[in-house]
Amino acid sequence: MVVTHTLDGLLPADVLGRQDPELAEILLGELDRQSTTLQLIAAENFTSPAVLAALGSPLANKYAEGYPGARHHSGCELVDVAERLAVERAKVLFGAEHANVQSHSGSSAVLAAYAALLRPGDTVLALGLPHGGHLTHGSPANFSGRWFDFVGYGVDPESGLIDYEQVRALARTHRPKAIVCGSISYPRHIDYAAFRAVADEVGAYLIADAAHPIGLVAGGAAPSPVPYADVVCATTHKVLRGPRGGMLLCGTELAERVDRAVFPFTQGGAQMHTIAAKAVAFGEAATPAFTAYAHQVVANARALAAGLTAEGLAVTTGGTDTHLLTFDPAPLGVDGRSARGRLAAAGLVLDTCALPHPDVRGLRLGTAAVTTQGMGEVEMARIAVLFAAALRDVHAARRVREEVRELAGRFPPYPD
Repeated sequence: MVVTHTLDGLLPADVLGRQDPELAEILLGELDRQSTTLQLIAAENFTSPAVLAALGSPLANKYAEGYPGARHHSGCELVDVAERLAVERAKVLFGAEHANVQSHSGSSAVLAAYAALLRPGDTVLALGLPHGGHLTHGSPANFSGRWFDFVGYGVDPESGLIDYEQVRALARTHRPKAIVCGSISYPRHIDYAAFRAVADEVGAYLIADAAHPIGLVAGGAAPSPVPYADVVCATTHKVLRGPRGGMLLCGTELAERVDRAVFPFTQGGAQMHTIAAKAVAFGEAATPAFTAYAHQVVANARALAAGLTAEGLAVTTGGTDTHLLTFDPAPLGVDGRSARGRLAAAGLVLDTCALPHPDVRGLRLGTAAVTTQGMGEVEMARIAVLFAAALRDVHAARRVREEVRELAGRFPPYPD
């Protein structure tokens, strides 16, 4: 393994390198991979050194079941302060009456929302998995599909946009207990007011799964679901640029139900080092610099969509309003799975995803990480050209890989 980085600044005094060189080599190798390839997975980003510091802090040692002021363990005086700080920062950042920051992941947050509002066997209306729904939106392999009766709405096969009339018709027919709005691959803003109107018409709860756009919401680059949804589920990584984890936002009338759904119903002790890192991220997201960043993420995604379109690739919905976009590489003579392999070999790291057309796998990418690195529209235009080169010619991977390495080298995620 060829390594070009050290752990100095990421781990105090290179402690891990001395004590466990085998694992240290793995970490160094991963840092090298992240620094020499382009991270275009829509769910990934680079946290700040301050977030990393909180994650590696002494708070990792503290057991803290329960909530501030009502813990099941003693010695929680300071972690209570840290959690209250995270909660207050989240409430202010998103204009929410209540925030729960203990969820270990986005899926954990969705599970808690369901536990707070539903009972096994209840009917739930959500975006179907073939149209961009998440596993927690009714997959038979997931708890959601086993415990609840999911009905899937979809997107228009031609436009790729959510069919709101279909949502209304399905809601009237099935009378769901809850409606879920959110997607892992929808590149346009969701009309939360339209979903609220349908939910009110049939007497359903509205759950917004805002795992992907919540960082854009924080930066004022996307509409907020908070005024419309009964419960908002989200992650704290992705565009929000915090640690891997989840959170829930709701009004005061549902606060106790949501909190009890997280602990003690679905989780045990809170991960206090992660909660502290969430507090750091919320503080960073409240700054003008983050607002500028969020808008640049969208500008970069639109520039990349335009560049890919110019190269002959079929971009879903014709573009994007968010940090992510999806496209079909078929016009260049390659299917989605093969395309992902070619691009990975060239140092362009991204995902496959379902497209509106039956049994078609496309590609999903996001611009959050490369924007954190400082790249702009000029670099997005170049990345689009590199994409097309790697997809058109299976033998171009080595040449494109060198160009990717050069580009990434000019924008290190963690400069010295």
